[in-house]
Amino acid sequence: MIDNRSHVIEGSGNVFLDLGFDPAEAEVMKLRAEVMIRTVKRFKEQGWTQAEAARHLGITQPQVSRLIKGNVEDFSLDLLLALAIRAGLHPQFRF
Repeated sequence: MIDNRSHVIEGSGNVFLDLGFDPAEAEVMKLRAEVMIRTVKRFKEQGWTQAEAARHLGITQPQVSRLIKGNVEDFSLDLLLALAIRAGLHPQFRF
C-alpha cells in the first residue's frame, strides 16, 4: 500500500539555508533578497514604470526587470544597498 500522506518539515526561517547553501552564504542571500523586495516595493509605491525606475536607480531597464523577478544572483549586496538608497530607503544593519 502506498502512503500518500504529506510530510511537513518546519523551515529555519531562511529558505537558502533550507535549500542547502552554506550558512554564511545563505545569510548573505537572505539579506540580498530582503533588500531587493523592499526596493521593488518602494518603486512600485512611487508608481514608477520600469524605465522610470531605471532612471531613478541608475541602472538599465533589463536590470530593473531582473530585480523585479528576484534574480538574487545578479546583484551584489553592495549594489542592492545603493539601489535601495537611490529609491529613498535608509537601510541599516544591526548586530
